Amino acid sequence: MPFPITPDAIAADAAAAVGAGAQSVHVHAYDAAGRETLHAAECDAVVAAIRGRCPGIPISLTTSASIVSDPSQRLAMVREWHVLPDLVTANQGEAGILELAEYLLSRGVEIEAGLLCPDDARRFVASSLPDRCRRVLIEPLDPDPEIALRDAAAMEAILADAGILLPQVHHGFDGSCWAVNARALERGHGIRTGLEDVVVLPDGQPARNNADRVTAARSLIDRTAIRVWLSSFPKGW
Repeated sequence: MPFPITPDAIAADAAAAVGAGAQSVHVHAYDAAGRETLHAAECDAVVAAIRGRCPGIPISLTTSASIVSDPSQRLAMVREWHVLPDLVTANQGEAGILELAEYLLSRGVEIEAGLLCPDDARRFVASSLPDRCRRVLIEPLDPDPEIALRDAAAMEAILADAGILLPQVHHGFDGSCWAVNARALERGHGIRTGLEDVVVLPDGQPARNNADRVTAARSLIDRTAIRVWLSSFPKGW
């Protein structure tokens, strides 16, 4: 299946994911050459296309410095957006992220604070953002499940010690994705999955599309809910 990069293709993929059970979508916009972009024309188009196909579904757009590394240039480009997403991801370890978040908050766009490592969690705790964000994304980058689970636990503990009770959405990358998701569900958190995070299903089989990944995530959620429900009964009941 081709990687969706046009607004219509991304919107169709988002609609399929929502049909499979996704409750929110996170997307990146692409230019005509297939490169990720923060330019207004492409960002406006992809948000509008998804909103047309998925009415009422919250849309999160990236602001990643991996797309535009210069903080001033990134902010200038975001200032040109006209069709605003409901949320943006704001990675807390990036230069200029507080100014960008402040600007978007002033326009009514909610913030998902992206924490990629324990240092990001410490920066977030010390910032002016915790009481103004929609949620926190716990996103350990290491593909090794053991390291990613360790980092997810550390970030969770830093937030708890600071009394930050924002909803959390957890996900890993590549080999750690499904392990991080499973741990998060056991602890009562939300999860994210998609092409940006992982290319295979929990059983190691290739995922055909994002709807496949969402279906697998829904199954994981359902199995965890049943296990947690059963664990509430005394042994021998």
